[in-house]
Amino acid sequence: MAKKVVATLKKEGAGKGYAKIIKAVKSPKTGAYTFKEEIVPVDQVQSSLKG
Repeated sequence: MAKKVVATLKKEGAGKGYAKIIKAVKSPKTGAYTFKEEIVPVDQVQSSLKG
């Protein structure tokens, strides 16, 4: 599914202003890691990583 999102953003030409962020989030109950993906504008990458 990730390939489809990336291909769609590149095809339209407007995708160059966006970045895909993948975060590893640890579950407080089980201790297992899950991955959270989000697509944000390039200028908001640092603020998204901090929050």
